[in-house]
Amino acid sequence: MSAISREEVAHLAMLARIDLAPEELDLMADQLGVILDAVAQVQKVATEDVPATSHPIPLTNVTRPDVPRPGLTAEEALSGAPAAEDQRFRVPRILEED
Repeated sequence: MSAISREEVAHLAMLARIDLAPEELDLMADQLGVILDAVAQVQKVATEDVPATSHPIPLTNVTRPDVPRPGLTAEEALSGAPAAEDQRFRVPRILEED
């Protein structure tokens, strides 16, 4: 018997807004049961002396340091704009609010 019932799958599908056909409910119940069994096996193996990890090998950050540097001036940024007003891009109004 599956660890998850057909009704539980239907409830999960409803919560996730997924429309499943009746035959898909049975298939998903079986597949989710296999996943739950695999998770249960992993939980049995995990012991107190094994530290939790997010990756099997250590990783280091290889990105460059975040160093501030000068950016564009307002005039340079607006130089290619089709319309500008008060040192800002002028765009068509899309809301009726002020």
